[in-house]
Amino acid sequence: MLLENILIYFSAISFIFYSINSLYSKRLISEFDRWGYSKYRFLIASFQLLAGIGFIIGTYFYFLISIVSFLLFVMMVIAIYVRIKVKDNFIEMIPAAFYALLNLFIFYNSFY
Repeated sequence: MLLENILIYFSAISFIFYSINSLYSKRLISEFDRWGYSKYRFLIASFQLLAGIGFIIGTYFYFLISIVSFLLFVMMVIAIYVRIKVKDNFIEMIPAAFYALLNLFIFYNSFY
């Protein structure tokens, strides 16, 4: 349970941090432009922020862990697809793949 909580908090903090950076970081703003999702940047950042907060709340209301981890897994699979679509190299896909696997692991373990 301790490892799972560490992974949940790691994912939560990562997505909260990334969501805030998506709104203010010039590099991430330009990345959203490059991916073709600049008009959805605020929406995507909001979902990531809510997911991070949902993970933290989920440590008290455990049913949220399953929902949040599954939705973040799906979001990261879509992120991998977008990276492939814009012809990013493998190295640039590693973070999305890592978080997809991390959230799939959390989702799987949320049932035990």
